[in-house]
Amino acid sequence: MSIEHKVRLVEALFDLLEIEIRNFQNETHLFCNAGCGKCCSTPNIEASPLEFLPWAFHLFLNGKAEEALAQLRNVTTKNCFLYRPLSVLEKHNGSCSNYRYRGLICRLFGYGATTDKFGKLRLATCKIIKEEQTENFTAAEQAINNGKQVPVFTDYYMRLAQIDLRMGVNLLPVNEALKIAIEEVLHYYAYRPFPGGLENIA
Repeated sequence: MSIEHKVRLVEALFDLLEIEIRNFQNETHLFCNAGCGKCCSTPNIEASPLEFLPWAFHLFLNGKAEEALAQLRNVTTKNCFLYRPLSVLEKHNGSCSNYRYRGLICRLFGYGATTDKFGKLRLATCKIIKEEQTENFTAAEQAINNGKQVPVFTDYYMRLAQIDLRMGVNLLPVNEALKIAIEEVLHYYAYRPFPGGLENIA
């Protein structure tokens, strides 16, 4: 399967998730605080290379893949390479430098559920939402237990792995996943022509 086709499939999966999340937000009234980067600034986030393949492909089309790869190879922090804090003193406030191409983990956290050891769905969200939106959070959890539809982490990661098992099932530190995604695109096009029909869209 070509890189372009994999990217389209991953993006289609993300589009489906966005619809689910939007519906969930509209019904539960849960939301992230504007400018909050608490979860993004958490070290040791894990992700799969496949969920960042659209980002890597975007960099490649714009001639920035090699530069980003060189920067990633020199990264010493365990924080996400794409996160941009407002300042050193306000590291929990900031934003993603490439929000459109954020990974699956970035999209799911806050509005997705995990399954506990008893097989019960639990909303995976941050302490800020739990404490500042307690009423809506509690109501959302009760609704989930009563059968309300919610994006489920394992479901979406299984769907991701169906696109490419090798790249989709392996969870790595986020910066390693970013690096491998770029390497995958560069290796693929090392001896192939530029993606057909895409020469002028970057």
